[in-house]
Amino acid sequence: MYKTIGILTGGGDAPGLNAVIRAAVTTATGQYGLKVIGIEDGFEGLLGETHTRPLAASDVRGLLARGGTILGTRNRGRFVEHHAEGTTTKPQAIYDEAVANLNRMGIDALVVLGGEGTLAIAADFDKLGVPVVGVPKTIDNDLACTELTFGFITAMDFATDALDRLHTTAESHERVMILEVMGRNTGWIALHSGIAGGADVILIPEIPFTMQSVADRVRARDAAGSNFSIVVAAEGAIETGHELIYQDKGDPQHAPRLGGIGAYCRYELEQLTGKETRCVVLGHLQRGGRPNAFDRMLATNYGSCAVRALVEGKRGVMVALQAGDVITVPISEAIANIKTVPAIGQLVRTARDTGISFGAPDEARYHRQP
Repeated sequence: MYKTIGILTGGGDAPGLNAVIRAAVTTATGQYGLKVIGIEDGFEGLLGETHTRPLAASDVRGLLARGGTILGTRNRGRFVEHHAEGTTTKPQAIYDEAVANLNRMGIDALVVLGGEGTLAIAADFDKLGVPVVGVPKTIDNDLACTELTFGFITAMDFATDALDRLHTTAESHERVMILEVMGRNTGWIALHSGIAGGADVILIPEIPFTMQSVADRVRARDAAGSNFSIVVAAEGAIETGHELIYQDKGDPQHAPRLGGIGAYCRYELEQLTGKETRCVVLGHLQRGGRPNAFDRMLATNYGSCAVRALVEGKRGVMVALQAGDVITVPISEAIANIKTVPAIGQLVRTARDTGISFGAPDEARYHRQP
């Protein structure tokens, strides 16, 4: 039986991180009599002069509705080395130092909150003998084996609210308004908010688009008497025959940063349609702020179930939502592939049936059943 567990948050921040921490701490201390140590700044807090703090129920009071993470987080660190040729390696000495520090502090097991990259590191710790249970965190909702990741619904709500606001100015000025949202490899935020917010065009990485097809949709709306249009574009959306658009291509030590698809579409649509076009980029606004009621509930459920899984002897697993129940799945399965939007799935078909275009030159083929 474990006596002390550690908890850390890694990767980008997401609404609900503090709610998970709160639930994990109150469950561990109140139900199982365990000690909890919070590890600050992700896995980096285990290196050098370690950065940790004890966590009791009194330390997590009031966290349920608070955004961000009281433990801090890091997108990148020393546990993965990036090389100029695009390859990565995992420095064994860094892992050995971290495991030695865990042993020195008496931490028996870890609860790790993160996305694909963070959970990949967590799986390595489990292989090195440190029991780990992961909690799926990403506003992109692209982790496999779980129906939802906490933070996604709040991000979708925020993007939908932005679309509601853009509708009024678009209609007042008879403009095309473009909203760029997060979504490097998947279009879950764009798709869900686009449907909920009544967008006319949704551009996602899973369905290559052409600017001509988007312009055709705008012209068709004008011809029908609707002299404004709303476009939602995931940052990873790609035009047929073109490359991804980067805000910053970075350096060998850092991954390139996507951004600029909205500005590109704004310029091209103005050239093709002659209509005044504006672009709004939500960026990190989608990550910040208070989690909504659903994400507070989901995060609380995940945090409590993660501790319960450890107590029950499970390790190398991630808690996951499936058919309304929280279960555990192997971390290796959760990070094996990202969960993408099915190009002919139900939500895409519903969007098309209600008049939303995806800018594809061959829209009709996506109406077929899988």
